[in-house]
Amino acid sequence: MPRTAVIIPTFNEEAHIGGLLDQLVQQPEAVIAEIIVADGRSIDATRAIVGERSMRDPRIRLVDNPQRLQASGVNLAVKALPFAIVRIVRIDAHSRYPEDYVPRLIDAMDRNEADSVVVRLDSIGGGATQRAIAAVSNSRIGTGGSAHRVGGYSGFVDHGHHAAFRRSVFEAAGGYDPNFEANEDAELDVRIRRMGGRIWLAGDIEVGYFPRTTLTGLARQYFRYGSGRARTWLKHREALRLRQMAAPALVVTMALALILALFTPWALLIPAAYLAILTVYGTALAIRRRSACLLLAAPALTVMHIAWGAGFIHRLLLGRPKAKVRYGAAVQ
Repeated sequence: MPRTAVIIPTFNEEAHIGGLLDQLVQQPEAVIAEIIVADGRSIDATRAIVGERSMRDPRIRLVDNPQRLQASGVNLAVKALPFAIVRIVRIDAHSRYPEDYVPRLIDAMDRNEADSVVVRLDSIGGGATQRAIAAVSNSRIGTGGSAHRVGGYSGFVDHGHHAAFRRSVFEAAGGYDPNFEANEDAELDVRIRRMGGRIWLAGDIEVGYFPRTTLTGLARQYFRYGSGRARTWLKHREALRLRQMAAPALVVTMALALILALFTPWALLIPAAYLAILTVYGTALAIRRRSACLLLAAPALTVMHIAWGAGFIHRLLLGRPKAKVRYGAAVQ
């Protein structure tokens, strides 16, 4: 049978890695032949936990990832795989997966003759701020209506949350560009599509994602997201979608309004209207779901929009940085 390997990039994941490995080893070797943890030199107990689990199940191996980025970690893990492995499943340690996640991915790949399978990302939260961030992350106003965020669709797409690859396609495309701190998945999807690869969105397979728990953490994350998307555009010059241009346009509009407000206070109506719309949306969401926590939806949306747009503009102004690391002939 075609053999499948699971790759888990980690950094300081002691709270999650043990339970995740225990879940994965429940699958027989015919489903999961190898489990490689590509660790970015964690300073907590992650490596010790992986070492202890590898004594119980020889399928588990640790690969050192000195660059620490997820992109470089997955690349190093793929290079360490034996030739018999023909399929790769990428799993992130801080997410929640169905028990039959891997066999369902394999089935979706084979049944649809896909080169890559992506899945829906369903954000879930615990505390008040995290619950608000999760709610807007699953909404159109928060993520622009991405198919892998709002759900309800299965079919061939340009991009989605990475789940599985045919190893031959991953390597032929050159793997992840390890110079990307964010948006490395979308950048790889561009190269896969340009070489004729087919990306299937399995909308019926959901991954539970735990978003940031603070607005400051959310701002840093979305600034990187926006910067990464701009970097992908600078590298490939592929046309941007309307939803990807909305946040940068919002940032420019707000900045101009604040400058004009120095001369006429009427200009403040623009940011006031924007904040009013988000407040109404957040209030309606809180009422509909009967959760006072969701009153924080408005500030969460504001942070997501402004941080993403600012990151995008910042990277455009800086230009495309010079690549420091190469992996595969396709990575420039």
